[in-house]
Amino acid sequence: MNHDSLQYAIDEITEIAAGFGLDFYSMRYEICPADIIYTFGAYGMPARFSHWRFGKRFYKMKLHYEMGLSKIYELVMNTDPCQAFLLNTNSLVQNKLIVAHVLAHSDFFKNNAHFQKTNNQMEKSMASAAERIARLTEEHGIEKVETFLDAVLTIEEHIDPHSHIGLGITDSAPLQHYEYDDLWEKEKPLEKKEEKCFEKDLLAFIAKNSTALNDWQREIVMIVRQEMLYFWPQIETKIMNEGWASYWHMRIMRELELTESEAIDYARLNADVVQPSKMGINPYYLGVKLYEYIEEQYGSQDILFDVRSTESDISFLRNYMTKEFVEQEDLYLFEKKGNHWTITEKEWEGVRDQLVSSKVNGGFPSLYVTDGKEELHILHTYEEKELDISYLEQTIPHIYTLWGKPVHLTTVIDGRTTVFTQNADGLKRKYGPMFTT
Repeated sequence: MNHDSLQYAIDEITEIAAGFGLDFYSMRYEICPADIIYTFGAYGMPARFSHWRFGKRFYKMKLHYEMGLSKIYELVMNTDPCQAFLLNTNSLVQNKLIVAHVLAHSDFFKNNAHFQKTNNQMEKSMASAAERIARLTEEHGIEKVETFLDAVLTIEEHIDPHSHIGLGITDSAPLQHYEYDDLWEKEKPLEKKEEKCFEKDLLAFIAKNSTALNDWQREIVMIVRQEMLYFWPQIETKIMNEGWASYWHMRIMRELELTESEAIDYARLNADVVQPSKMGINPYYLGVKLYEYIEEQYGSQDILFDVRSTESDISFLRNYMTKEFVEQEDLYLFEKKGNHWTITEKEWEGVRDQLVSSKVNGGFPSLYVTDGKEELHILHTYEEKELDISYLEQTIPHIYTLWGKPVHLTTVIDGRTTVFTQNADGLKRKYGPMFTT
């Protein structure tokens, strides 16, 4: 591929995108071989600490690429300047679509409210963290550091991106002081309500309160937490973000003068990107269709910029996924019963609510620390969906390693309140009464 032709296309597409009103970071493009693209894809960033799970992810992705099962055409990073990596085997028309696509991603990163507190210099922070963990590995040995990372990474999703580190939120209101309070206090002492812990940020709570951790271990916990805080907005806006990028690459590509062969290649590639999935939700397809539906309902493209700026996937689906849209796209819920797949729900509200539910807390179980004075008590907020018991039984020992004292996790299994306890003697399970809401 001629680099001059690519640069001309980048300049032209950038001008068209700006003309449509997209407001993106300055862009940096880099052409990379498949090994580099898939390494970045596995690690999530060009520079990140080393761990076997990233290597496992890389080999799986690379194998799928070599077998023709999947292909990553590009990667784009939420950084300023925004970095986009293009596969070196892409044709010019493929790169035209990709440049249009990543410009819209960059616009989304820059303007969506959920990204406003993310560190858009995270590549440098991750590189520094990788160097720090490499030094800790030299000091303490690879087995000790990697085993500890194993424990931390099992609960990496259990953060609270909307709170600061602390002992937890209390259920008592802040004390208010008025001009004549001292007169009342003479008659009756102020009764203080006991502070109760209800902390969603499991990583922060353990880093701050565990007596089993050394300083270097606390540092690793907070590194993992900071990196997850960076990735979290991408988790909670996946449908919106991919839909936005797809919506705009289609509109920008219509403005280009493509040759007949380029138009055919573009149509084929675009169909691969935004086609509906037979066995699940394709976020590219659902997102772009919902943006198109909103534009049609409001009769204006301006509303889309407001939606892009303020919503997450949860509010995007809840606010705009109407009965008409669900029926138009023929959406339904299904599950496997015995040897057959069966449609279980076609009512639009049931379909919408299930999609919304699947996006709550990024799709991960909601866990809260309810007591951590000595033993660690964790509550799973049960909402009609049980925890994966096999995963739970493999995860609690890692939490015990991080806490150093008995860990109790309360959830609901088969309709009954159930407490899993991990201590030095192993894992035990205790059933309680039937669960009622």
